[in-house]
Amino acid sequence: MSLAIAGCSNQAHVVKADESADPGAAPDPYEPLNRRFFAVNSALDKNILHPVATAYVSAVPPKARASVHNTLSNLNNPAQFANDVLQAKPRKAGNTFMRFIINSTVGVAGLFDVASGWGYPDHDTDFGLTLALWGVPDGPFLYLPVLGPTDPRDAIGYGANSALDPLTWVSFGGHASLGWARFGAGAIDGRSRLLGATDTIDKTALDRYATYRSLWEQHRAAAIANAKQDLPATTPAWYSR
Repeated sequence: MSLAIAGCSNQAHVVKADESADPGAAPDPYEPLNRRFFAVNSALDKNILHPVATAYVSAVPPKARASVHNTLSNLNNPAQFANDVLQAKPRKAGNTFMRFIINSTVGVAGLFDVASGWGYPDHDTDFGLTLALWGVPDGPFLYLPVLGPTDPRDAIGYGANSALDPLTWVSFGGHASLGWARFGAGAIDGRSRLLGATDTIDKTALDRYATYRSLWEQHRAAAIANAKQDLPATTPAWYSR
């Protein structure tokens, strides 16, 4: 359910319902059904995920929450690396590879983001963005149970991204428990990082569905634009002549 509200991340303003009537926006032919699923997800969030995320923020110190987020990000690096390669972004791929090596070792299995301080910044990518760069059309807007705001291209990308994760194919004792723990931690971490933004939207938006839809569309458009760019050439902070 954290994915259902992730579209509002990195957005500093609240879009009103009348502002979302953009003629260039993605088509929404399934709006009645989308709104029903939005209501279901909102009820689940209000009664389960939001209270849990609020308690998590209150009970867990910021540094510990940062370590949880860093560990989850580190576990996602192999799939991220695969998408960087598929997008033909060699600098991003090299950056992701170095982040995984550094944070898995010096960063103590990803608990600490040492790589960013050494000149290897994090970046977001997924197979939905890979498909977008390959020229696959997005299709109509969809609001799905649990997954939240998406489109056919990104829905396919979500499943493919899971297939690119090595933990999907590795089997060992406690593998299932690790998978569920990772899923739960990811949901709580993602939701906790958006509490302030979503609380503001829920209080001020005239049409919450239209607002979240507009924010998600803006977020994905920005992500696609960023995916088209390779990382700028940087010199690691620890390197000197």
